[in-house]
Formats: sequence, C-alpha cells, structure tokens
Amino acid sequence: MSTFKVVMKYLLAAFYLIAGVNHFVHPQFYLRIMPPYLPSPLFLQYVAGFFEVLLGAMVLIPKYTRLAAWGLIILLIAIFPANIHMAIHHELYPDFSSTFLWIRLPLQLIFIAWAWWFTGEEK
Repeated sequence: MSTFKVVMKYLLAAFYLIAGVNHFVHPQFYLRIMPPYLPSPLFLQYVAGFFEVLLGAMVLIPKYTRLAAWGLIILLIAIFPANIHMAIHHELYPDFSSTFLWIRLPLQLIFIAWAWWFTGEEK
C-alpha cells in the first residue's frame, strides 16, 4: 500500500473515531439535527456514534479493513436521507447556512468514495 493511501486510511479512521466519540460527548448537537420523522432519536444517534467508533477502529486492522469500509459505506448511505432532510428544511437548522447543508450532500459521496477505496484487497 502506498504511503499516501496509508495516510488516508489513518485520516479516515481518525475522522470516524472523533465523530463517533463526539456523539457521546455532545449528544444534544446530534439530537438537534435528527429528522423529526425518525423514532428514538437519542438511541439512533448513540447507535450511529457506536458504529462510527467501531468501524473507524476496524479500518486500521488489516484483517477487518474491507469489512469496516463496507460498514462505513452502509452507514453513510443510511444517514444520507437525514442530510437531504436538513438541506430541504434548512429553516429548521438556522445554525447552518443553506449553502453548507446543500454542499454536504456531494461531500457525502466523496466520503463514500473514500471508504470504497479501502474495500479492495490490500497489496
């Protein structure tokens, strides 16, 4: 694996580890952005945080990198409707600019592609 890809793997892991821990440190932030149509928002945001931490750590374990990358892709797809909800109903999220909320949508695709990069066999 190239040095660049190794660095990107560690950055991917760090991003999800930090984001996942943040779900437990600042749960109110995530509850505020949870779409109102989802049941049990506190439980769901803790589940998301748990899987972000778990999958972020697993990315660093060669035996589990591929599985973790697929898990991150599934997680990103699962939360994508919430991001769409935020962009469409930006008036519900006055702390965020409408532009930022719309930019997040293609960024989600970049994160999916980043995780996809690690779904192949390591060389």
